[in-house]
Amino acid sequence: METNEAKQEAPMIAEPQKEHLWLKRLVGEWTYEGEATMEPGKAPEKWKGAESVRSLGDLWFLAEGQTEMPGVGTGTTLMTLGYDPQKERYVGTWIGSMMTHLWVYDGTLDVNERILTFDTEGTDMAGQGKLTKYRDVIEFKSDDHRVLTSLMQDDDGNWQQFMTANYRRNK
Repeated sequence: METNEAKQEAPMIAEPQKEHLWLKRLVGEWTYEGEATMEPGKAPEKWKGAESVRSLGDLWFLAEGQTEMPGVGTGTTLMTLGYDPQKERYVGTWIGSMMTHLWVYDGTLDVNERILTFDTEGTDMAGQGKLTKYRDVIEFKSDDHRVLTSLMQDDDGNWQQFMTANYRRNK
């Protein structure tokens, strides 16, 4: 008879859920064009980049991006995405070579299974050092075109879009 102690030491092997299959749509090589408004009243800054998305098993997805960012130079980003069946939430992280903050994602998929919305927190763009709520939204327009939109919550609780990027799958 197996003891509880032996059961706790056994490796946990998770089976992919339908939510993991949705994330698998991201796997591939992508190029993107983006623009962001970094300061109110200023023209949006534009950039281009490339992203490679791979799976880690069937449960986690890693998206590594390279871009030439205005005023910053070459930037590298890494996004991790997965699904936690116990929480019934999409989860993930985002880091960039241009900042020290680890962005932790908590998200949901819309009922039409086209739009994945992640909530996170980070320092405000004004450089005041206060924590601000952010939202990153991944929307599939087709299997080969997705849009990433980033929003920030202002002091009045309104969401303000500041960045958008169109990703197209390389064929």
